[in-house]
Amino acid sequence: MSKKAFLTTCFCLIFFFGSLYSYAQNSQKQLNTTSLIKPPFLKPGDTVAIVAPAGILKNRTQEVNNAKRLLESWGLKVTVGKHVYSNGGHFAGTDHERCEDFQKALDNPNIKAIWAARGGYGSVRVLDLLDYSAFKKHPKWIVGYSDITAFHNQMNVLGFQSLHAIMCTSVTHELEEYPESAATFKKALFGEQLEYILEASTYNKTGDAKGQLVGGNLAILTSMLGSKTSLDTEGKILFIEEIGEYAYSIDRMLQSLKRAGYFKNCAGLIIGDMSKVKKNTTKFGKPVQQIILDVVADYNFPVAFNMKAGHEPDNRAMIFGSEIELKVDENGAKVGF
Repeated sequence: MSKKAFLTTCFCLIFFFGSLYSYAQNSQKQLNTTSLIKPPFLKPGDTVAIVAPAGILKNRTQEVNNAKRLLESWGLKVTVGKHVYSNGGHFAGTDHERCEDFQKALDNPNIKAIWAARGGYGSVRVLDLLDYSAFKKHPKWIVGYSDITAFHNQMNVLGFQSLHAIMCTSVTHELEEYPESAATFKKALFGEQLEYILEASTYNKTGDAKGQLVGGNLAILTSMLGSKTSLDTEGKILFIEEIGEYAYSIDRMLQSLKRAGYFKNCAGLIIGDMSKVKKNTTKFGKPVQQIILDVVADYNFPVAFNMKAGHEPDNRAMIFGSEIELKVDENGAKVGF
C-alpha cells in the first residue's frame, strides 16, 4: 500500500469512528430526554390497590381504613393486599409475601394505581423479584414517597412516570390541617394540573430550567448508586428530601452523588423538607441549606428551597418523570407541571 493510500485509509477510519461516536452520544442524549410513558389518569369507578412493600404496619389499621375511605370519597374502588398487615419482623411480611401483593397489583389490568401503605425500609428487597411484563402492557401509577423512592427509580429506568405523594399512614387527623396534601394527590391522580409557588429563600440560586423531574429520598437515591436503578440526571431537574440524618451524613450522601456525576449535567435542583436533622456532639458548623449549596457550587443551575414535600404533614404531590418548568428569582420559585 502506498503512503498516500495508507493516509487516506486512516483518515476514513478516523472519520467513520468519529461519526459513530457522535451518533452514539446524540442517541444517548435523545434517550435521556425522551418523554416517559404516562399511565392513564384515574376516573370514578377505577380501582386502587393498597400494598405494603416495605415496613411493618403495626397498629396502623386505622390509617389504612382512613385511606380507603378517602379514595372511596373520590369515587374510587379499593382493594387491600392480602399481606398488608403481615408481620415479618421489620417488614410487612416476608419478601415473598410483600412481592406477592405487589405482583398481583402489577398484573391486574383493572388496577389503575398502586398506593404504598407506608415506607420505612424494604422496597429494595423486592424490586428485582418483580416481573414488570404485564405492567408495561397496562401501566398504572405507583404512589408513595420515602422508601418508595426505590420504586420511583425503577419506574424511571423502565420509562414510566410515577407519583411522589402521601401514603396511607399519612391519612391521620393532621391531614385535615394540611388539606393540600390530599388535594394535590387527588389532582395528580385525576390528571389536573399541578403548580407550586415556593416561598423565597436566601439560599436560592436564581435561574430558569426545564426538564424531567426525578429524585426522592436522599438516602435511597444514594443507596441506588452503581445499580441498574441508579438515576440518569442529565438534563433533568432533581428533587431531594430527607429525615432523621446527621448534617455530616447529609453532606456525605450529597458528596457521593456528586462523585457519581449526579450534578454534572443536571438542569436544576429542588429541595424539599430536610426534617429532624440530628445533633452531633461535634457541630458541623453550617446549616443544611449551605451544605447543599457548597456541594453544587461548581454548577450553574437554579436551586429552589422550600418545596413542601417530604416527611412533613404538608406533603404536596409531584409527578416524577414529567417535564416541568422551574423558575427561581429573588421573590421565590415556581414549579409548573
